[in-house]
Amino acid sequence: VQLQASGGGLEQAGGSLRLSCAASGRISSSYAISWFRQAPGKERQFVAGIRWSGSGTSYVDSVKGRFTISRDNADNTVYLQMNSLKPEDTAVYYCAARSCSGLLCLTTNPDAMQYWGKGTQVTVSS
Repeated sequence: VQLQASGGGLEQAGGSLRLSCAASGRISSSYAISWFRQAPGKERQFVAGIRWSGSGTSYVDSVKGRFTISRDNADNTVYLQMNSLKPEDTAVYYCAARSCSGLLCLTTNPDAMQYWGKGTQVTVSS
């Protein structure tokens, strides 16, 4: 599985950005795709995840109500729509994938992810 993240940039607080994660390879409904972010000097943090089957999503509390994760199976792409951006959202954002099943599929643990794309920088100015 190969992942390609894009869509980052510089945005003012209160603005919006949409990140894309294009997936290729042997991805199937048993996979979960997640977004993580890492700010300078901080650990990589789970942001949002979605099962490739579309049967479930998960968000970190700090982005609930502002970010929306979705997927387009026709394009093999997962999107992260980020609204009402805050300076604390500034980070490098990574998409990652894992083959999984069951209730624990949408893990927040970055060490559990099997495939990673290169990051895309998101900078939110105040």
